[in-house]
Amino acid sequence: MHNPIHPFNGLVAQLGLPCDENGIRHFLATHTPLAAGVDLPDAIFWPPSTATFLRESLLEDSDWAVVVDQLSASLRPLGK
Repeated sequence: MHNPIHPFNGLVAQLGLPCDENGIRHFLATHTPLAAGVDLPDAIFWPPSTATFLRESLLEDSDWAVVVDQLSASLRPLGK
């Protein structure tokens, strides 16, 4: 895996969410744990446009893909 071009809080801002430390913690606490069988773009809390952005970022291995993977991992239970 290569180093991300965008910072984690940059992805959060791109998704239209509060990107300060408290906003990120609140989002993660509210939406964790994301079930192991659910792909991040398929999570029920995303609006369709956000789900599309996440899906395309991963499918196209865009410069957002690394931090999208980090977000997905951050929403999963530890060790899963």
